[in-house]
Amino acid sequence: MNNWLNIIQNKCLPPRCMFCGRPGFDEMDLCRDCFYDLARNHNCCYRCAEHFEIPIQSPQLCGRCLKKTPSFDETHAPFLYDDGLRFLITRLKFNRQFKHARLLGTLLARHLAENVELPECIIPVPLHSNRYRERGFNQSIEIARHLSNQLALPLDLNSCTRNRDTAHQTGLPAKQRGKNMRHAFSVSRPPAYRHIAIVDDVMTTGATVAALASALKEQGVNRVDIWVCARA
Repeated sequence: MNNWLNIIQNKCLPPRCMFCGRPGFDEMDLCRDCFYDLARNHNCCYRCAEHFEIPIQSPQLCGRCLKKTPSFDETHAPFLYDDGLRFLITRLKFNRQFKHARLLGTLLARHLAENVELPECIIPVPLHSNRYRERGFNQSIEIARHLSNQLALPLDLNSCTRNRDTAHQTGLPAKQRGKNMRHAFSVSRPPAYRHIAIVDDVMTTGATVAALASALKEQGVNRVDIWVCARA
């Protein structure tokens, strides 16, 4: 049924590139040229996906992860947070462009299907109720819905909650970001899964996803991976 719906949609409303307006390719709202213009994050730390300026030949850890192991196990961030990904993410978050969630979810799902060991479940980073009422939606949930459909993975929206309406992370230094997120999340019911992936739009220092991963591991989850569209 989904395949037929996609065929009908592509015939009636063929995909158009969100950047330049030219015809999309591979059933995406992105043309081939703009797709290849997106900055990839191939050369990065396998734990936190921090980009390395010097090419590496095998999986390595960055200095920060060597000094202090994060509470999560791996991070998969296929793109860098440059102009292209910034446009897609900010237009989704602040302009309610939900079609951007579909494209972001598709780009992330295709990367993950080829490169990772899939978890038993995915959990989008929750918003505090005050922030949810202000924005009207959670961009991480919108992206995660497409990941769930395309990768055939359960989507858990009920196990984790955000305890505090934390200050915006934008503009805060790395240490302050960590303090800002301390005890920000709780697990209302222990998940029945032992391998979970946390889904978010963009990762900067990793303080937010680290706090959520820590809360999950305290409840017995063995492995927590981070899936984000872009790494800042």
